[in-house]
Amino acid sequence: MIILNSNKRATGVTFDISGVASVVLWAPRAKRVELLIPGKDKTISLIGKELGYWTAETRDLQSGDLYFFELDGRRQLPDPASLSQPDDVHGASQALDLSSFEWKDDGWQQYPLKDYIIYEIHIGTFTPEGTFAAAIEKLDYLVDLGITAVEIMPVAQFPGNRNWGYDGVYPFCVQHSYGGAEGLQSLVNACHSKGLAVILDVVYNHVGPEGNHLEAFGPYFTEKYHTPWGNAINFDDAWCDGVRRFFIENALMWFRDFHIDALRMDAVHAIKDFNPIHILQEMRQNVDLLMQQTGRRHYLIVELDLNDPRFINPINKAGYGMDAQWIDEFHHALRVASGQERTGYYSDFDGVRSLAKSYQDAYVYDGAFSEHRKKFFGMKTENAGEQFVVFSQNHDHVGNRMLGERTSELVSFEMQKLLAGAVLVSPYLPMLFMGEEYGEKSPFLYFVSHTDPELAEEVRKGRQKEFEAFHMEGEAPDPESEETFYRSKLQWESIEREPHRTMLNYYKELISIRKSQPPLRIPNRREVSVEHNTESKVIVLRRRHGTHEVVCLMNFSSREQSVEMPADASHWYKLLGSSDLKWGGSQEMPGQVSSGSALVLSPESITLYTNQYE
Repeated sequence: MIILNSNKRATGVTFDISGVASVVLWAPRAKRVELLIPGKDKTISLIGKELGYWTAETRDLQSGDLYFFELDGRRQLPDPASLSQPDDVHGASQALDLSSFEWKDDGWQQYPLKDYIIYEIHIGTFTPEGTFAAAIEKLDYLVDLGITAVEIMPVAQFPGNRNWGYDGVYPFCVQHSYGGAEGLQSLVNACHSKGLAVILDVVYNHVGPEGNHLEAFGPYFTEKYHTPWGNAINFDDAWCDGVRRFFIENALMWFRDFHIDALRMDAVHAIKDFNPIHILQEMRQNVDLLMQQTGRRHYLIVELDLNDPRFINPINKAGYGMDAQWIDEFHHALRVASGQERTGYYSDFDGVRSLAKSYQDAYVYDGAFSEHRKKFFGMKTENAGEQFVVFSQNHDHVGNRMLGERTSELVSFEMQKLLAGAVLVSPYLPMLFMGEEYGEKSPFLYFVSHTDPELAEEVRKGRQKEFEAFHMEGEAPDPESEETFYRSKLQWESIEREPHRTMLNYYKELISIRKSQPPLRIPNRREVSVEHNTESKVIVLRRRHGTHEVVCLMNFSSREQSVEMPADASHWYKLLGSSDLKWGGSQEMPGQVSSGSALVLSPESITLYTNQYE
């Protein structure tokens, strides 16, 4: 097992307090390595060490200087562990001293994971300016909304200025056009000052195609396995230890040098590792050591498409020790329950029946036969509710639609309110996608800015092929077009108009109720019961904490439906009715109802009652 010195990054260029640069490069196949500083006309020879590492210490390289590595006298290449690429992915690396940033978050207290209410943003489209500095100006808005954690889509340097972030090619480098390393540090500092945790989306399952020079330095990839993006990262083949160390160092850097609170690791089911100690477990163990040294708590959250609780089980129970995972199946079930099409992988889901199962069991497929996959899939999980992240939309399920339509363009105003409520009353961690809280109408499209014409054309063709399984007609918007990118930016002026203002206030009220009602605030799966009716398309979800209970009545049908109130409370008191007039509805739900009485639910509505009036 690899245990790293968590006090300091041990790859790339770092500086000590006297200004001496320490240079570490992993290049196991090289015979000679030199560091070139073009601005000073300096060449520094590195010394070969064991296990393929090359090192040097010098005062010639200073923070702000541009530099290249040259291997065996051949072409000059940027640093694989570059912290800054001011001249894009093919240009020189820039040395930075990350320790020079003045942090002001000593008083920051990380939230327990159960208190996370997550808001996912893409820096480039979150504001007109598309920078970290501009995002800081929106933090008060998020606090007022009730958000406790901001999730930032990947910021590792990618080619050009337009990208979702999953084509990053320098894992240690913060996108220059967003504001670079200092810009991200400033954003985290500002978030902590306002009581917001920060989750950073990172990609450890592949590296983007343009500007990816890793293979020139060493066997970062293996032909043993393939992913949707090409050869897999080498986590278990020959020379894998240097690769594993590289990515563990990366995770530690975000926590230590950028004060990130949690990492969301993209599609970990695409990480191939048959070592006795999985790379995720090794990351967990190194992060645990860092936390012991710093006293700060950090979470590891994974996107996972395997319905395998081994990933989120603790290490002492033969798991990998991840703190939480996204569950797409909740989203799929919710989407089908709302009446949207059942094409592609959505064909496996059966509306309210699947949604009710996800409320109860987290995974919809926990050993059942999946017709879409043509196999029995998944296994049961007893993990705590706080280990699952749910949503009605996210960057994938909006942006991977051919036209990038948000839910606000696909369902009615009333159904949008129901979907929001369905997420926020769940016994899991809720996540919002930027703009959904006010019914943003602009699409979130797939966009890139590759400079290689052949690669750009491959991306266009790939997008068209992707939608064949969904039987989509027409052509996808050009991912390379600037217009595609600008169309995807949030239209903040919308919140001053109806019905967006009402929707925003509705979300605020929902979030406030979740925070103030213990049965909703505490994601305890053991005190959840759920009933559903496939004919009426009604779900009755009951959440309890001790004697305190909240009952959530959801009508996914387009007609009024009658339900009987639970009989184990003398009276039920309304917390919220999405059909109420104040939320743009047409039917005021009663403020108090008796035990066992019949209640008529408005079409496409959610109503919340509690047995304790406070």
